[in-house]
Amino acid sequence: MLQSVCLRGLLLLLVGRQVYTQELCLKASVNTCGDCIKSGGGCAWCKDLNFTKTGEQEAARCDTEALLKERGCPENSIINPVNTFATILNKPLVTGSNPVQIQPQEILLDLRPGKPHTFELQFRRAEGYPVDLYYLMDLSYSMKDDLANVKNLGNSLLKELNKITRSARIGFGSFVDKTLLPYTDTNEAKLQQPCPIKNEPCQPAFGFQHVLRLTTDGNKFKDMVDRQHISGNLDPPEGSLDAIMQAAVCVNEIGWGNSTRLLVLATDDGFHMAGDGKLAAILEPNKETCQLVDNKYSKSNIWDYPSVGQIARKLEEQNIQPIFAVTKKMETVYTELSKLIPKSAVGVLSDDSSNVVKLIVDAYNNLTSEVIMAHDALPNFISVKYTSNCTGGEKPSDRGKCDNVNIGQNVTFKVTVTAAKCIESQSFFIGPLGFSEKVKVNVQTRCKCECDDTNQNHIHCGYNGKVDCGSCRCNTGFLGQRCECTLGKKDEASLRAQCRKDNGTECEGKGDCVCGRCQCHITEAGGNFYGEHCECDDEHCEKFSNTLCAGHGKCKCGKCECEQGYEGTACHCAKSDEACQRDGNVCFNRGKCVCNQCECERGYKGPYCETCSACQRPCQQSGSCVECWAFGTGPFEKNCSLACGHLQVTTVEKLVKSDCRVKDKEGCWMTFTMKEQLGFDKYYINVLKDRECPKGPNIAAIVGGSLAAVALIGLLILFIIKAVLYASDLREWRRFEKDRKHEKTSGTNPLFQNATTTVQNPTFSGDS
Repeated sequence: MLQSVCLRGLLLLLVGRQVYTQELCLKASVNTCGDCIKSGGGCAWCKDLNFTKTGEQEAARCDTEALLKERGCPENSIINPVNTFATILNKPLVTGSNPVQIQPQEILLDLRPGKPHTFELQFRRAEGYPVDLYYLMDLSYSMKDDLANVKNLGNSLLKELNKITRSARIGFGSFVDKTLLPYTDTNEAKLQQPCPIKNEPCQPAFGFQHVLRLTTDGNKFKDMVDRQHISGNLDPPEGSLDAIMQAAVCVNEIGWGNSTRLLVLATDDGFHMAGDGKLAAILEPNKETCQLVDNKYSKSNIWDYPSVGQIARKLEEQNIQPIFAVTKKMETVYTELSKLIPKSAVGVLSDDSSNVVKLIVDAYNNLTSEVIMAHDALPNFISVKYTSNCTGGEKPSDRGKCDNVNIGQNVTFKVTVTAAKCIESQSFFIGPLGFSEKVKVNVQTRCKCECDDTNQNHIHCGYNGKVDCGSCRCNTGFLGQRCECTLGKKDEASLRAQCRKDNGTECEGKGDCVCGRCQCHITEAGGNFYGEHCECDDEHCEKFSNTLCAGHGKCKCGKCECEQGYEGTACHCAKSDEACQRDGNVCFNRGKCVCNQCECERGYKGPYCETCSACQRPCQQSGSCVECWAFGTGPFEKNCSLACGHLQVTTVEKLVKSDCRVKDKEGCWMTFTMKEQLGFDKYYINVLKDRECPKGPNIAAIVGGSLAAVALIGLLILFIIKAVLYASDLREWRRFEKDRKHEKTSGTNPLFQNATTTVQNPTFSGDS
């Protein structure tokens, strides 16, 4: 099926060469052998006539070579073009007056799209290679003492350079700054005499002036520099970048030759850069062209300063290696600048520049011992990677690098070139930075199949068409897999039904139904709709930074298929967890790093999943484990390590603070702190060594206290009863007394009545 995307294996890239454990075939709109070959280096085509079944799409013929064989395609029927390499110019490495330092000098690559090819380049530093050195000096007033020493520099510098090479030349140029406010005092008198001392020799302020063309005559250098005088300006930063740009682009005027090109910048201050020109209302950007009139920079007050990027590009294009000879206070500034400019060096000048010769020679030796292999602007869809046989150069990178390369030492660079798509024949150059010698790489792509078919109607196509690499190319008026259909056939309705997906629109409205099969249209962007029902295209995938699949993947049927090392719906995320790491841990082991951000789990938050406001310390749940680890008791005492392995418990003499208080099985209070470890449910626990246990009862005190309480209660009850009886008696007595006081009586008892019968004893006479 046209929309199928075959991910049949893993492409393994090893250092210096490509080794395929299992080919990868990414196919999209495939109808012919040519379409298949263009799909990528892992795709092959089966031209066997009977390979496809009736009604099967021709895309089935396109797959990896291994899978085609597995599905029964004979080996001699598989079309799988390979990369080819041819050497056009291959002079041997030689020294002498016309040295050759890189081999080969010109090659031809015929590449399959998506299939890398690796070839070797040899480099050897030739002894006595010519050196051109242009000395570019800051003539602002603070460099007054330095100028005096530079005047005697020529012969000394040539003498030292000629120890290294048989052909050395030196030149001289100078600069100050733009002659506009706020860079320079624009008072007419000050422009002519910018120095603070009126009577001392001083030349008018200027931007850049070319003084001496490259020459082998040291005396001429001294004579021309002798004529130079100091100048001056207002602000500390100087127009260094203006001067460097003119020295780089004015190749004929400076006299740069086929040599090692050195540009020495001597200054004691910083530099203005692009954008600073706005301070003087200069809005026109630097055009990167030579603008010398009478050896002076004519656009100094019209063009803005160049950017650091412009300077780096031009120096690289012209193979010029800058040496920044600066004072100690400026060393840090120019060291940072050097990091942005390949093949550059920084040296510290003495206060009067007396060490400049040694500084230049040391910098030259360091620069030339470092070999950086790079390419110029590449054609579209071409990529280049480098490895080398030097220590640290084994991993593929955008530039090959070797350090400490001695004169006469051979260095091997392996260069891997890949064409992502079919292109017309084009070329680019590869060479070591700082050297004029380059390798010309001519590239063309293999995007056609060679099947040796005859141009005759074939029985396989019902004699209504010709065979083209196993497929039928039907004559006019015939259609179908085997040219079996003609226009106006009676069963057209049933054939059209085959072009509808889920009874929807015919070919999804993006193609024509021809003989029961969809022939897809071309998209607005010039690509193809594809798939069994033309439902796919490779132009409507998610974008990032307005770039389809962020430039790190391919759009396949509406979805981004990311390159190795990238992920995300738009391939916009590098597969790296560096941004998610803290103290060497990814997301504190509580989440996943997705698109350079932590996706936290179980309520954790923060950039690294370090906090959880909703989480509480499981004090009570950890009590049994704390008891078994710290005191060897509790329900887990026999299997503590198994049940409580998620805790690391330490007993301590005292705690600054306590998070938890939990009772053990004996009723004692355990006091401890809990600090969360990485991950989930893991803690560091510090337990107070001494537990707080309840004291036993005092029996004597309890018994004595109880008896005393009973006695006291009894006495209290008796006292209450006695008090109640006494109160009752007292009340009765008082009432009795009250009644007596109110009693009215004659002295006799009213209840007593005298007897009514008197009886007298006759024997008793009453006499004694």
